[in-house]
This record gives sequence, structure tokens and C-alpha cells, in this order.
Amino acid sequence: MTGSEVLIGQAISGIALPIFQTLWRKGGKGLKLLGKTMDETTKQLLFKAFGKYEQNYTERHGILKVLGMREPVSLESVYTTVQFLDDAAIRSFESVETLETVYREAKQRSFQSKECPKQPGITVANQKQYLMVLGSPGAGKSTFLRRMGLEALKGKKGQFKHACIPVLIELKTFNQGEIDIEHKIAEEFRICGFPSYQEFTAKALEQGKLLILLDGLDEVPTERMNPVIQHIQNFVDLHDKNRFIASCRVAAYRHNFRRFTDVAMAEFDDAQIENFIGNWFGREPEIGQECWQKLNHEDNKAAKELTQTPLLLTLVCLLYQRSRKFPTNRATLYERALRVLLEEWAAEKGVFKDDVYKGLDTKRKEMMLSEIAHDAFQADHLFLPRREITDQIEQLLAEMLPDETLIDGEAVLKSIEKQHGVLVQRAEGVYSFSHLTLQEYLTAQYIDDHRQIDKLVKEHLSDERWREVFLLVSGLMRGGADELLLLMEKKAQTYINTPRLQALLRWADWVTADSESDMKPVAKRAIAIALALALALADVAAANVYALTNALAYANAYANPYLLANALANALANANPNAYALAKIKTITEAIDNAYKLKELKIFKDDNLTVLIARLEALKTKVPNDDQPLEKHRAFANQILQTYLKGFNLTEKLISLSEAEETAMSNYHYANFLMVKCKESAVRVSPKTWAAIEERMLRVPDNG
Repeated sequence: MTGSEVLIGQAISGIALPIFQTLWRKGGKGLKLLGKTMDETTKQLLFKAFGKYEQNYTERHGILKVLGMREPVSLESVYTTVQFLDDAAIRSFESVETLETVYREAKQRSFQSKECPKQPGITVANQKQYLMVLGSPGAGKSTFLRRMGLEALKGKKGQFKHACIPVLIELKTFNQGEIDIEHKIAEEFRICGFPSYQEFTAKALEQGKLLILLDGLDEVPTERMNPVIQHIQNFVDLHDKNRFIASCRVAAYRHNFRRFTDVAMAEFDDAQIENFIGNWFGREPEIGQECWQKLNHEDNKAAKELTQTPLLLTLVCLLYQRSRKFPTNRATLYERALRVLLEEWAAEKGVFKDDVYKGLDTKRKEMMLSEIAHDAFQADHLFLPRREITDQIEQLLAEMLPDETLIDGEAVLKSIEKQHGVLVQRAEGVYSFSHLTLQEYLTAQYIDDHRQIDKLVKEHLSDERWREVFLLVSGLMRGGADELLLLMEKKAQTYINTPRLQALLRWADWVTADSESDMKPVAKRAIAIALALALALADVAAANVYALTNALAYANAYANPYLLANALANALANANPNAYALAKIKTITEAIDNAYKLKELKIFKDDNLTVLIARLEALKTKVPNDDQPLEKHRAFANQILQTYLKGFNLTEKLISLSEAEETAMSNYHYANFLMVKCKESAVRVSPKTWAAIEERMLRVPDNG
């Protein structure tokens, strides 16, 4: 036997060898065959068994291959340190109203409060002798248990600080036959060649030398759950010197393990997501960095929400690995995520399914969930009482499964929660969808299935809460999103409902017509309107010419300039309306620089800009001194503003929008912005339809 082979089982040998020596002294039955004393040959046989045990554990539990991965990967190579929440902390809410308030005040898409204190999983595992790890499907419970076993195998070199031999038992194997944990443990030692394995198991349990990992309590068939729980309780009581870590889905746990500390898997935060991606693309770090950067782009905000659980983060990494990009059609990603939860994950794990109704297949579950999601989203409810959901389930199943005489909505809800984790309990009797993204996707699916495009546009076009739903609907319309885009355009035109707003659009069209720039006409109009809005804000803000600087910074930064107006509207809305610019040399210099930048864009007539620059240069000689009164500085800043207005044939009256007009213009810009994003998200759009829409965009309609 080589030195390296001895080293493989070194951590185990330090624990197991003394146990065998004790058994030898007591004359263990199975050990007599090896001789009266533990000679060197006998030790080598034992070391071989120890090495085989570690190798066996590593091969069985130390690799990851899920969701159709072509090749398995080492669990340790992608493992990201998990964090736990005190389970009591996430169940402390008292009502639906409290949950809604906390969520909206947090202003985040995650349902898990960032205020809940977290602890590293390994820290908790070292502190607690009996630990119950709770979490949703794909949250990483099994991976954590397996990793703790790997750390224990490392002995003093590992992060697990207790000298224990890890034994992992998948509780789903108790689906039939005798329930006997000790026998399962002994079998793990037998298959690795441990002599007198039953006596060794009994002595190891007696001395508290095992880390017993009980994985997947929720995967035990319902009819056997009570006897399995009772057996575990009795086993822990009998062998209470050992360390235990168990796992269970939140929905299936009854809090009936007396000795155990219950903790919940925390959602991944940004640092964990970035770390996981870095580990995943370890051999190609530049691809990992690229994936992380794209995931943080505004357009992928909802996709990033999915990555808060390891399972769906793995899905995102797999998809990116195959094409070096996220699906252009965002609906494809969310559809895939939903299918993973409803079908693939349970199938890959070989989980026993509680089929409440045989006719309730995946398609019907999707239809049922989409109606629940839509009705709640329409009512602006993210959290729903159990009774409300179960009543709706019973009503829907009565239509879908007319042959079922007794329909139990609560049983169906529990089954969906336990098996799939699409709906999860957030507090006693209060549920939500596991991810807001899934609720939005299912809402979009309902709208597409029920041909409610017209209703969607009429009621929600200017409501940013529905932004993701619009984008998903456009991606679900397999026949093409032309109808949606035309309805959005028609509704958007109704916002331009005053003579001043219409005059502003006509000005933007006129001032950019026949200019030299190669930009599309709609892009030119967008920048012109952005300029006018910046000047309007400057007027409101006592001639704050920095608003114009912001406008041009956006103009230079945006690769898609006809989306500029919406971005500017958002940016300028955050400006302080009570600010004023002191008319120092910096102010006039920036004003001149801005004029040159506008000239470089070539979207306005060059003659006008040449005159504007000359007039601004002339003003440089008239800058007030610092000791001049504030009124002088304001007057000079206003002179800069008036020079700009004259240079672009604008008047203060034209850009002095009322509050209602500002709202209407903001809605108009947002609607046009959303149209472009929907076009990008769509599976299919007629080029002719889009060209016509683009030609009319940011223009007064013919009947206007």
C-alpha cells in the first residue's frame, strides 16, 4: 500500500482506529479472523477500508450533475458558502398587511428581508450538535449537508471542527421496508470493507464519533412520514453523543424534532452570486466576469432575481455557458425556470410525488398557477391568505377536473408548495410566489392565454409595476407582437393631449429635419426633446445649466439614442428643483462645451449652433465676480438659458409645462421606451410594422 493511499483515509483513521483497538481488546467476533493482535498487516487492511470509505463518499456525494449537465463537476469547485437565518426571524410576521408593508418599504424585489441577521452555515454547524436545515426546493440544503461531510473527512484541515466520521443517509430510501438508521449506517461501512462493521457502528455511535447527515425529510412518502420521524427522534435520543444535521423543505416540516435547532437557508446575496459564477467558470474567469456584468445590467434585473437560489443560478450559468449570452427572449428563461421547478428537479432527485389528483398534470398546474398569479398581480397583492388560494384552487379544479367529486384545495396547495416551491408560506397561513419574476411570468402567460392584450395596454401601459409583464407578454406571443406594439402606440398617442405638448413634438421634428447625422429620425427627435426638457428643468431650477450637461452626457452614453428621452426623464426627475447655479467661469465654459457636443452630434442645423457658440463665447467676458450679489449670478445664468432657447428657436412658454403636462410627457416617453424594449423582447415582429411605428414615434399623430 502506498503512502498516498494511507493519507486518503488519514482523517478517518484517527477516529476509527481507536474504536477498532477497543473492539479488539474486547474480542470482537468479526475481528478474530484477522488475528489475536492488530499487527501491521491488519492495520494496512483497515487503512485500505478507511481510504475506500472516503473515496466512496467523495465519489457519491462530492460531485454535482443536474439539469442536463453534460459533465459532472466537483461540488467543492463550485460550492459557495451558505448563510442561515434564524427560522423564527422569518416567521415573525403577523398578517398579510404586515408582509405587504415590509416588502414595499424595503423597495426590493426579494421577498426575504435584508434585515434578518445571517450566520455562515459552517459556523452554525460547528456550534449546534443537532441542526435542522430548512429551505425551498433548490435552495442548496442537500449540497450543504454533503459539503459538511467533505469538510469532516478533511479532519483538522477542514472547516468542520469536530472529529467525526460523516455518514449521509437519503431519507427517501425509507419509502418501504424496515426503518432502521443504524442498519443504514452499518451498510455504508460494510460496502467499504470495514471488518465487524456492525460492532464498529454500535461502538462509534456509543462514543459519539459520527456526523449523521439525514437528507430530505420532505422526500419521505406521506404515509411513512410519522414512523420515520418517530424513529429519528428515538435514534437521536438513544445516540445523543453524536452530531446530526438534517434537511427538509420548509413546507413539509412540522417543527417536531425536539433537540434540533431550526435554521433557514438565506437567499444568495450579490457576493455569493458573484462567487458562485466565478467558481462555475473557474477555468475561464473572463467568461465568468462577463456573465456577472451582464447579469447586473438593468435589462436582466428580473433574471438576477432567479439567481438567489443555487438551483436556478446553476440554470442561468448553464444557459450562459452554452451561448455566452442570456436568452434574447426573456420569457424563454423564465419558462425554463418554471419547468425546472414543476418537473425536472423532482425527477432528477427521484423524489416520491404526492399525486393528489392524477389529472393535475404540469400543464394544468401552470394554468392554475397563472390565474392565481394574474388575479393577485391585478389586485396589487403579493401576499395571499391560504383560504383565498385554496378557494381559488377548488374553483379552478372543479372546471379542469369535472370528474373529481371531492376536491381539497388545501391538499393541492400543500402538494405544490412541498414538491415545487413555486408558492411558499411566508408566515402562518400567508403565501406568496417564491420569486416575483415567476408571478410576473405566470401573469403574462395568463394574459396571452386569455387574449387580454387590449386590457393590459389600456389599464397598465404607464404603470411601471407592469413593465416586466409587458416584456414577457411580447416574448410569449408566438404569432408576433405586432398587435401589442400597435395598441401600445395608439395608447401612447393619447398622452400628447395638449396644444403645447403637440407643439413641442412638432418643434423636435422640425429642428432635426434634414440634418447631417446618420441617426434614425426618431433618435434625433428623442435627443431634441431631451434637450428641451433639460432646458425646461433649468428654467424651473433657476437657470441650472447643469441639467443640460446631464442631458448631453446621456446623449453620448446611449447606444440606442431614441431611448434617451425616457432615461433623461428619470435622471432629471431626481434634480433638486430649488438648486441654482452660480455664474462662475465653469458654468459658461460647460455651456460652451455642451454646444460643441451638440454640434458634433449633427442632428441640428449647423448654422444655428455656430451662432449659438459665438453668442456664448461673447458672454464669457460678462461673468460676474464672486463678490457680486446672488441676483447678479442668477440673472447671468438666466442669460445663458435665454441664449440657448434663442439658438434652438424655443420659447419659455413652449417648455414651461404644467404639472399635468409633465406627467403626460413622462408617461409618453415611458410608453415609447417600453415599446422599444417589447420589440427587443419579442419572438417575432413584422419589419414593416416596426418601421411604420418607428417613423411615427415622437411625432404628433396625423389626427392630432
